[in-house]
Amino acid sequence: MTNSRVQAKKEKKSLKKKKKKHPVLKTFLVLLILAVIATGSYAFYLFKQGEKAANKAYDTSNTREKSALREEKVEPLKDNISILFVGIDDSEAREQGSDHSRSDALMLATLNNKDKSVKLLSIPRDSYVYIPYVGHEDKITHAHAYGGTQATIDTVENLLNVPVDYYYRLNFDAFIEIVDALGGIKVNVPYALHELDENDKRTVNLKPGKQLLNGREALALARTRHQDSDIKRGERQQMILEAIIKKASSVTSLTKYDDILAAVGNNMKTNMTFDEMKSLAAYIKGGMPKVDSLSLKGYDDMSTGVYYYKLDTNNLAEIKQTLQKHLGLTENDLNTQDNSTDGTQTDTNNSSSEYNSSQQSSSYSGSGSTYSGSGSSSSYSSDYNSNN
Repeated sequence: MTNSRVQAKKEKKSLKKKKKKHPVLKTFLVLLILAVIATGSYAFYLFKQGEKAANKAYDTSNTREKSALREEKVEPLKDNISILFVGIDDSEAREQGSDHSRSDALMLATLNNKDKSVKLLSIPRDSYVYIPYVGHEDKITHAHAYGGTQATIDTVENLLNVPVDYYYRLNFDAFIEIVDALGGIKVNVPYALHELDENDKRTVNLKPGKQLLNGREALALARTRHQDSDIKRGERQQMILEAIIKKASSVTSLTKYDDILAAVGNNMKTNMTFDEMKSLAAYIKGGMPKVDSLSLKGYDDMSTGVYYYKLDTNNLAEIKQTLQKHLGLTENDLNTQDNSTDGTQTDTNNSSSEYNSSQQSSSYSGSGSTYSGSGSSSSYSSDYNSNN
């Protein structure tokens, strides 16, 4: 009798313990389920925000179906593609207008679909190149001021003889807002800096060394070009771009994506649709893709009284071959006939050449000319001072 009572007490005690455990377990399970639901909801929210930003950023004025150097339109998931990043020298405070501003940064990325590798070429802003829009050589930064994004695309294609499939055009405000939305980026400042801000006021002061920069400071570091060379400037811009990608891909940036997407949607234009953007996710499935940074060699030239960066022809030829190979293209694959000068291959060093392509359909007759590039839907009267 005593044993049965003792046994009953033990079972009752054990049952109480189990009952005490159940609320904790239930609470944990409820929190876990809520976390999953919340994460799923936030992921869906970000997806919709991304779609909204992409639709807002999509350049509806663009009617260019494909590059003049392509036989057929490419698809990011199936083909090797190229993307031109155009950072324009403009902000809301400047009110220059996006199609009247110079390009302050030019980077061409080629993406190889097979090995998911990326080659990133920085093009110095003062590179002396042939600009189809005006029919003569000038600084490549002026191509955008002359004829907008399409004039810049035509110039880059003519220079490198590789197709520009997609483009992203961002202004100063987009850059600042993206970096700020990320909570800043860590980069190595090479020297003390007393530089202009986005409003052309000398308010940015930095000391050398690795540090966290906000949007204004990162922009000043990317833009400065008076303490080193155009090549070093390109390297700094590549370093900053990689820092942004690294920070954006970190888990800690997840809750900041809506701010980033808002900044992108308000200050960026692209010819890439939301579905095409989503397909680029394949390049980061296994982590950060391999990025090979390239630069164009050359030399400083002041023989005319205006500074130009003259490109080394041998290095330029090597860069062309590297990019073409990475895209899986040969000279025979390219529509060079449609990108010719008076029926011959364009010579970037021939300032007397007239650019007359059936694909580009450009016309130039001096100041006040109109331009209609490949798929361009706008004309621009040019009286821009090319000495800047």
